[in-house]
Amino acid sequence: MNRFVVISGCSGGGKSTLLEELRRRGHVIVEEPGRRIVLEELAGDGAALPWVDPAAFARRAVAMALADREVAAVAEGWVFFDRGLVDAAAALEHATGEAALEPLGRTHRYHRQVFLAPPWPEIYVNDPERLHGFEAASAEYGRLLEAYERLDYAVTILPKAGVGARAEFVLERLGTE
Repeated sequence: MNRFVVISGCSGGGKSTLLEELRRRGHVIVEEPGRRIVLEELAGDGAALPWVDPAAFARRAVAMALADREVAAVAEGWVFFDRGLVDAAAALEHATGEAALEPLGRTHRYHRQVFLAPPWPEIYVNDPERLHGFEAASAEYGRLLEAYERLDYAVTILPKAGVGARAEFVLERLGTE
């Protein structure tokens, strides 16, 4: 979908803060599947947590990302995704070795312009839903950069700047297309 814009990249790189600013400015936001899954799992049996069963977690993320796309289709204007199907498929491929990225990523497209938050150690923090360290987050960032490029997206790295400046950067880049 040409209106579906992905904000992805390094865990702890300021994606959710940026998306909250875009929501504040009136845009539709789809929250990150991974965080929603972790919250659900922590409230239940905790079997599909990324640090317990990465494959089960990734499969749930793929299913949730597909469902998110269907729900978002009725929204008007830009719809910003905090991660998305490509992230989930890349995680599944990494966890299992299954060829998930190409079939899912080529069939269910987002806007060609994808924004990636780079590793930013100065703002990185762990929290109850993010137990992995900065090194693992940086490795994930590398896999995601490669995945989006492999699927022929135009990847733009977000500047390490305040949330307002980042939001302006994203909106200005989308306004030129």
